[in-house]
Amino acid sequence: MKRIQSLLVVLFFVLTPYIGSAQTTSDLLQKLTQLFPKAEITVIENLAGYSESYQLILDEPLDHKNPQKGTFKHYVYLSHVDFNKPMVIETHGYNTNNSKSEVSILLNANQIAVEYRFYGKSRPEPLPWEYLTNDQAIEDYHAIVSKLKQIYSGKWISTGISKGGETALIYKSKYPNDVDVAMPYVAPLINTQEDPRTINHTKTVGTAECREKITAFQRAVLQNREAVLKEFADYAAAKKMTFTEVPFNESLEYAVLEFPFSFWQWGGKCDAIPPVTALPKELFNYLNDVVGVRTYNDINYFNYLPSYYQHLSELGYYGFDLTPVADLLQVVKSSSNDRFAPKGVEIKYHPAYIKKVRKYVENKGDKILYVYGGYDTWFSCAPTPSPKLDALKMVLPTGSHSTRVKDFPENDKKRIMETLARWLEIKDLSEKK
Repeated sequence: MKRIQSLLVVLFFVLTPYIGSAQTTSDLLQKLTQLFPKAEITVIENLAGYSESYQLILDEPLDHKNPQKGTFKHYVYLSHVDFNKPMVIETHGYNTNNSKSEVSILLNANQIAVEYRFYGKSRPEPLPWEYLTNDQAIEDYHAIVSKLKQIYSGKWISTGISKGGETALIYKSKYPNDVDVAMPYVAPLINTQEDPRTINHTKTVGTAECREKITAFQRAVLQNREAVLKEFADYAAAKKMTFTEVPFNESLEYAVLEFPFSFWQWGGKCDAIPPVTALPKELFNYLNDVVGVRTYNDINYFNYLPSYYQHLSELGYYGFDLTPVADLLQVVKSSSNDRFAPKGVEIKYHPAYIKKVRKYVENKGDKILYVYGGYDTWFSCAPTPSPKLDALKMVLPTGSHSTRVKDFPENDKKRIMETLARWLEIKDLSEKK
């Protein structure tokens, strides 16, 4: 009898965690179903550190002011730890899948990753361009956060990288009370449709010797145009890429013009730049490594149409400096990126939009923690928060667009974590790195 009782006790302790887990799962799923009754909710594989994860496909209004205009399928990914822990909303600037943000790792937080409207799987066809606005996207986030706050009682943090970080800043300016803290990474706030600060950055960052090597490389590629184009065509054939929208010759010129921007953006090494005497294959391979000529293939041309539309209408963008290679160009004559805008779609630039966001975050944006790399071209467009604000701007002097908290020296990481701990009222956060 005692043996049976002992066995039952053992079974109780073995099975209890699984029973509890099942109850928790059904509890969360039930809550999500109540909050999002029209959503398609699917269990997905957990990322490290999470106990439950779901893909939600929402019927999102095309126009939040006029819901009768119709809906689109909007993909978001929820990863759950605990209802009382912080919740991170990652405002992805483009398409996304379920990946864990650095902020979620640092805070051991719940996470909702939101694909930007009309990108990736959240892209309706045909695309209704008039509803691809930042304000409509912000309403997407606001609606999601407002509902999830009914079940997640901890602090809320918004984050995003590059365009996603810019979106986090726009969101903060529109709904400052939706989140307790914003933590954008490498986020520009761009002043004009072709912000000259980006070109000025490429002309002044690093050493004069390095910048001369960059120009020499650009010229070497175009001076060996035919041989480099052959390497380009071979590469495209091997990767099964087609370049009908932006033909090889034009793509090559855009890649050459893009090279200085990408070199500094992604932390290029001056010692790695091939000499002007390098073989065409070496010239092409390095250009491809830095710029990524796949950017111009037909699939990516299609995928990036929403991005160019937004940059040319509200966000602003950068222009190309034609001067170093003007005598070698055959196709490209304009400094603008408008070549990549959707065809047959009227685009009007609204310069006041981002300026209003900048005015808010620089003068009223408390509890915003900015992360930048000093060499990154987009750092030239970073906001400058007022010293009167309770905000923190961290810059890794030689960092790139891939700069993260983990890349900073220990003292800087400690400062970041202590600031987050104070803002989020978490006592032991400074011990987590």
